Amino acid sequence: MSEGHIRTETAAGVGTLVISHARKHNAMTLAMWQQLAEAVQALAHDRAVRVIVVTGEGDAAFVSGADISEFAQQRSGTDAVAAYDHAVATAQRVLAECAKPTVARIQGICMGGGMGIALACDLRFAASNARFRMPAARIGLGYAFEGMQRLVRLLGAPATFDLFYTARNLHAPEAMRLGLVNDCIDAEIFDAEVASRVALIAQNAPLALRAAKAAILATLEPPTAQAREAIDAMVRQCFASRDYAEGQAAFAERRAPHFEGS
Repeated sequence: MSEGHIRTETAAGVGTLVISHARKHNAMTLAMWQQLAEAVQALAHDRAVRVIVVTGEGDAAFVSGADISEFAQQRSGTDAVAAYDHAVATAQRVLAECAKPTVARIQGICMGGGMGIALACDLRFAASNARFRMPAARIGLGYAFEGMQRLVRLLGAPATFDLFYTARNLHAPEAMRLGLVNDCIDAEIFDAEVASRVALIAQNAPLALRAAKAAILATLEPPTAQAREAIDAMVRQCFASRDYAEGQAAFAERRAPHFEGS
């Protein structure tokens, strides 16, 4: 296995995608962007996985951004820049469009491409030691439209202007205040708290989660008639499922439901 790589772990309905390049604070290489897309697709097709967690190796960094040492070869010249940007955009798009719930588990440094990965997830939980930064303007990089669109949708234009224009560090409490993360959690209890919340997601009905995600994402843009019908079909599938019957029975019997995703 090369120094920088993506690995996956699965347990109890949770698929964990680990970004591993600890020596460089989990900086992303071109190969890692390509592996990321493949890993997300593999977990998305694994019926045993109900929720996907994205995290960095260790507690010093989520992802520190792109591995700048590659830029002279991999991100220099029109063709090379286009190929690199395509790999980044594809990885983030595959993550953002994954039908299953996705959670970014953020500790330490989360900068540049790391923010792009986090923004492509549905939920973002940050440890109190997390630090965010968008340093594109400090190194002369243009930021792709899709990633910028996700950030503006989440923070609004004024806060996005601030982050890009100043390239300043943003600590976890301010990130939560701005809406960049869902919660800022004390580092001492971070592992247990995030595991508990992810377990709650994994316990819920997969078809209902899928339908909810599709509908929520569709509200961000006016859905086409075809997209609307696909969402309506997902909702109908929920009501026709065995999981729906199980959920009703469990509620009436005051017990925990046992969902199978069918």
